[in-house]
Amino acid sequence: MKRGKKYLEKEALVAVDTLYSPVEAMKLIKQTQVAKFDETVEVHFNLGIDPRHADQQLRGTLSLPHGTGKSVRIVVIAGAEKQAEAKEAGADFVGAEDIIERIQGGWFEFDLVIATPDMMAKLGKLGRALGSKGLMPNPKSGTVTPNVASAVKSFKSGRLEYRNDKGGLIHLRFGKVSFDESSLLDNFVSIYDTLVKAKPSKAKGVYLKSITVCTTMGPGIKLEPLKVRWKEA
Repeated sequence: MKRGKKYLEKEALVAVDTLYSPVEAMKLIKQTQVAKFDETVEVHFNLGIDPRHADQQLRGTLSLPHGTGKSVRIVVIAGAEKQAEAKEAGADFVGAEDIIERIQGGWFEFDLVIATPDMMAKLGKLGRALGSKGLMPNPKSGTVTPNVASAVKSFKSGRLEYRNDKGGLIHLRFGKVSFDESSLLDNFVSIYDTLVKAKPSKAKGVYLKSITVCTTMGPGIKLEPLKVRWKEA
C-alpha cells in the first residue's frame, strides 16, 4: 500500500524493532497524528486464546475514566413504560416494533442497541443483521437490561463493550489525540487491567501476545505486553 509523505514522516518517528512502555507510547501518539482532524486513538490486543471454544471467548464492558471523546448514538428498544426514561437519559432513538422495522429496512445510523429483556424475542428476527455488525444486544455486555436509563447514561459517559474477533483480537478506541497524555494513559490502563483480569482459565501459553496503539490514520506503536510499567518513563 502506497503511503503519503506525511504518513512516512510520522512513521519514521516510531522505531520498528522497539517495544515501548505505555508512557512512551502515549507521547508518541501525540506526535504521530497524520490527519488535520482530531483522530481517534485505538488499541489492538492480540490474545493467546482459541475463539473456537466458548470458554475462551471474551466479551464484556468496561468504563474509561476519561471517556472516549466520541458521541455514541444509542438506540433503545423497549416497551412504552421504559421509553420515556430512556429518552430522558439521553438515548438518541427510542421505540419498539417501529425501530425493529426500520432496522429490517436497512437503517443502521447508530452505534449501540440497548433492549429490555421482554423485547429480545422480537429482536430475534434481527439476529443476522445486527449480529454481523456486532450490534446484537447481549446480557454479558450490559445491553440487555430492564434498567435502560442507567445503561444509556453509562455508555454515554464512556462505557465500552469489548469482544474478541475470530482471530483472537480485540480492537478498542480509548480517546482522541486532543486528550492529554495522562488521560490517554489512564484510559489505556483501564482497558489493560480489565483484559488481564478477564483471561480465560482455559487459555494456555502466552496470553498477551502483542499490543499495538495508533491513531486512526497513523502508524502502529508496539508495546511490551509483559513488562508494562504505568508510571515509569
